[in-house]
Amino acid sequence: MDILVVIGRILFSAIFIRSGVQHFTRVAMMSPYAGAKGVPATKFMVRLTGAMMFVGGISVLLGAYVHIGAALLVIFLIPTAIIMHNYWTLTDPMARANDQAHFIKDLALAGAALLIWYFGSEPLSLVP
Repeated sequence: MDILVVIGRILFSAIFIRSGVQHFTRVAMMSPYAGAKGVPATKFMVRLTGAMMFVGGISVLLGAYVHIGAALLVIFLIPTAIIMHNYWTLTDPMARANDQAHFIKDLALAGAALLIWYFGSEPLSLVP
């Protein structure tokens, strides 16, 4: 059954590692969207959140310093859900439904990160 924990870590971390890389390679594309949502210093914030996702994802994947990695992900996910996916402010039904799905997804991922923070990442962790 230990393999299920490892598979879970791989599946969970993949979205953050990929998104973290995209935040560095697509700063020019992501910055205007962040600015439209009221985020200050958009290029810096896109890079900062990219680093948080990448480091958090790698931490969970490898099972190294998972308390720090999971905390980075929670610190990223909660404000992102509220600021970037504020569906309650939208009037267009399609945009509202899309942002609501992303809001709920971010909260669910934050919940999973909290569970990883609490339970750790054993077995097969680099740093128990």
